[in-house]
Parts: sequence; structure tokens; C-alpha cells
Amino acid sequence: MDMTADTDRRVQQPPGDLPLDLRLRQIVARALEGAELVSATALKADAIEHGATAKGAGYGAPLRLEVRHRGVIKFLCLHSATANPFGHERRADRAAEMLVAADTFALLPRHTRVLDVGAYRGEGFVSLHDTGEFYLLTEYAEGQPYAGDLRRIARTGKLLPKDVERADRLVRYLVGIHASSLVDASLYTRSTRDLLGSGEGIFGIVDGYPQPTEGIDGTRLQRIETECLEWRWRLKHRSHRLVRIHGDFHPFNVLFEEDSSLHLLDASRGSAGDAADDVAAMVVNYIFFAGFDVNLWRTTFQHLWRRFWSYYLRQSKDSELLEVVAPYLAWRCLVLANPVWYPDMPSAHRARLFDFIDATLASPRFDPEQAQSVFV
Repeated sequence: MDMTADTDRRVQQPPGDLPLDLRLRQIVARALEGAELVSATALKADAIEHGATAKGAGYGAPLRLEVRHRGVIKFLCLHSATANPFGHERRADRAAEMLVAADTFALLPRHTRVLDVGAYRGEGFVSLHDTGEFYLLTEYAEGQPYAGDLRRIARTGKLLPKDVERADRLVRYLVGIHASSLVDASLYTRSTRDLLGSGEGIFGIVDGYPQPTEGIDGTRLQRIETECLEWRWRLKHRSHRLVRIHGDFHPFNVLFEEDSSLHLLDASRGSAGDAADDVAAMVVNYIFFAGFDVNLWRTTFQHLWRRFWSYYLRQSKDSELLEVVAPYLAWRCLVLANPVWYPDMPSAHRARLFDFIDATLASPRFDPEQAQSVFV
């Protein structure tokens, strides 16, 4: 699910169904007694940016709903999942995404609050018999995606004091939620299995690579899959590492207000897994947004990269993190290099990400200084 940027598109009526505005009014009135729908606006994964860091895909089709409730205007977000080849081909897949979100968003501090979850039906949204797609209604989070900060740094070549503070704030948030240890060993096994085998995991992302993709052949993708499978066997018995996680902690799911207040969107995968999942999801973006520009890296993003690692390791006291993070870094780099997700990335940059993946998987313990090789 993605809800990061407004568009100026008015929502279109799906054919053969209850009028959309009436359906939305019913959903709003059910969740907030006496609330009235004022307007609905479609949101896109990334409607602001064009260029190498522009997202070309998202898992959902969210709407921002403006409502009037007890005389006050407020905003909500209506999520639904769309069919795609990343493990969402079946209606049951898409329903599961809504239900897992409804069950887990409240587990994380500063996350958007769920107001309702249900399924559409021609005449409304009641029992599950004869229903269509599921939906999730949440509060609308204020603030701007952290990706905007990273793009500003890339554009200006300068770090502001707030950039360092916000990176530290991200670390403190993760250290806080990762301090919640969980005891169900089967959930850790499930999380490492999903890392590889789910539609949103390594296998699904690899299957989503267009063929051909310039510079990336099937043989190389197969080798990466095989190496990641070996890593799963190194990880799967470390159930003592099971903690509360966000599960999709990337710069489009983290919002900052002007005063640097933090809001989270779209916790995923049951919010239970290895802390390495969240760390990897964020830190790879310091490489990505540097645009493989060695001077920009050395003057700005390298500082954030090193600070994030050192501060997290010091605060969390996680002595095993560097021994388990490699496949999580590989997974996130496979997403960034996939043309479906970032269609405007130059092929030479994709090749560098793949070189980083190879080097990361080849080492039994990750060294954050390996990132320097991407910028040679």
C-alpha cells in the first residue's frame, strides 16, 4: 500500500457498481458516526518526482477522503490493493494485505490509526459473502515523505542540521520498537521464509524483472536467488532475534512534519521479524539517492550512511546485526534496481547495485564500508 503524494485526478466511477460517492459516504458514515464526505482525491506512489529516483509502481490504490465530522474538517485515507505479479494476483492475497494491516498498525507507535476494514459489495459493504475487493480506512497522516529530504540533499549537495537530527530520530524509533522481543519461533521462521519466497520478497521481485533487462540476465538473477537461499538457512534458527518491526521502513513510508514530528505509514508483513529488515530498508536509500555520484556521496550521503549504522549499532547493542543483514540488503537493492519500480534508473546504476549485492552476499559479515565500492 502506498499513499505518498496527491494527484489532481478526480476519482472515476467503476462500471456496474453502486455510485462511488455513495459507497464512500457509507464507508465514512460507518467509521465516524455523523461524518459527511466532502471530496475524494486519488493518491499515487510518487506523483512529484521525475528522474532516476521516481517510483514507477506501488502495491495499492489509495484515496484521500476529506470529511466533515462534528463541524471539523479532517482527512482520512482509504486503501485498497490492486492485482499485480508481486504476490497479489488472487483476491485472497489482496484481502490478506488489508487484514494484516488492520491487525498490526496499532502495534507501532506513531503509526496511522485504523478506523475500519471491510469488503466492497454491489449494494454496500456488509458480510463477506458475495463480496469484492477489501478496503482499509485509516487516518490521514500529515507531513512530507522522508524521500523529499533525500532529494533535496541530492539536489543541493548540502546537509542541514535537521538532516542529521532526522536520521538520528529514525534510528531512535527503530531501536525503540526493536526493543520489543517476541517469543514465537515460528514467526521468525515465517519472516525469513517470506524474505525469499513471498511475492513481495526476493523471489517475487526477481520474477517481476522484465525480460530482457539491460545488463541483468537471468543467470545472474538465479545466482542471487541461490545465494539468498543459503543465507536463509543461516538465519532461520536465530529465532531469538524475533522483534517488533515495521516491515517496510523506507523513505516513502516515513513522514516528517516541519518540527520533525514523525509519522509512519503502511507497516507490513505482520510487523514481526528481524531488526535487519527495517535497518536495510532505510539505509540502502542513502546509496540510492546519492545517484552514484562520488562527490555527492562523500560530502553528504556517506555521512548519513555511516552515522545511521554506527548510531544504531551503539544504541541497539545488536552484536549480530552485521552477520544477518546481507540478504535484507540484497532484497532492497533488487527492488531499487527493478525497472518496474524505478523505470528511469540508468542501466549503469543498476549494474552497480548488482555488484553491491554480489559483494554483500559473498561476505559472512557485512562491513558498512563496502558501500564505498559502489562509488569507485
